[in-house]
Amino acid sequence: MIRAALFFVALLGAVLASPAAHAQSAGAFARMGLGARSLAVGGQVADRTGQASPFFNPALAPFQPAQGVELSSGLLSFGRVWEAVQVGAPLRPRSGFAAGVVHSGVRDIDGRDADGRPTQTLQTDEYAFFATFGTRFSERVSGGIGMRIYRNALVEGAQAATALGVSTGLSAQLTPRVSAALVVDDLFARYEYNLSGAGGGAAVDRFPTRLTTGLAYSLGTTENGRPRGVVAADVVVGAERGQAVRPAGTVVIGGTVVPRDTTLDVRASTVEARLGGELWLADAFAVRGGVDRLGGDLGEARPALGFAVRRRFDELDLRVDYTAVLEPYATGIAHMATVRLGL
Repeated sequence: MIRAALFFVALLGAVLASPAAHAQSAGAFARMGLGARSLAVGGQVADRTGQASPFFNPALAPFQPAQGVELSSGLLSFGRVWEAVQVGAPLRPRSGFAAGVVHSGVRDIDGRDADGRPTQTLQTDEYAFFATFGTRFSERVSGGIGMRIYRNALVEGAQAATALGVSTGLSAQLTPRVSAALVVDDLFARYEYNLSGAGGGAAVDRFPTRLTTGLAYSLGTTENGRPRGVVAADVVVGAERGQAVRPAGTVVIGGTVVPRDTTLDVRASTVEARLGGELWLADAFAVRGGVDRLGGDLGEARPALGFAVRRRFDELDLRVDYTAVLEPYATGIAHMATVRLGL
């Protein structure tokens, strides 16, 4: 356990010292989180308290406390919208599943023609449909697999691009209070655009394949047997392929000097960290706080604060989450709310 903790601290230190760039690659909206809790707590892949969504790690599906549904909606700047729905349940005695959809888009885009005259108001819509399944191999180790179908309606008149990604994860209980996890996301996912209907051409946009490792420390349980809280951290390593054009001299064609270019296949990588925690001050009220996108430019960091209120009505367990997130480079504050109904 001590060796694992020291390794994770060293890796986190390397992240904070590295000048990583965080490009907004394909599917970035699905990496924002899933609900208000995930934005505040930060580390999600190793959280076995039953509060983290299996969207982040399919191996967490068996630890859901009961069947339930979550409805999330975000208020963001610059005309952006974000919302999600998730349903999930444990499958006793060893397994569990979760499924849902994440939607993001931009509204009120000012369309202009080549001369700068207004044409029409445009919008974009992007969806991620997901399903996960996980099972416990033993009392300490669990694993799972998930699938995501992405759909991007980018330009009106052009066929929407779709992508299929596969995620897989492992979770292990190292001590009674410390757990660890390893997750690989968006394997094989890529958009293939055909914009001929909008006057464009064809293009391929690959999703970054991400390897996430995390640790979580449970703060124990309350008198009612519910989790008292958690402190968690994740380190995310992303890798993606692309192309770059490099000048390669000139050539004379018909008496005209024409520049020549060479297209190169390139690989880019990013490393970032996220951490946070949750503490239930009473059975009905919790506070949360954390920060995401650590490891690059300080202006890219996204600190967040939030709270949760829960109450039980007969057989219905109601929880309302709220989180406020400072967006990168102080461009605004994003507000996220989630309502969870558990049975």
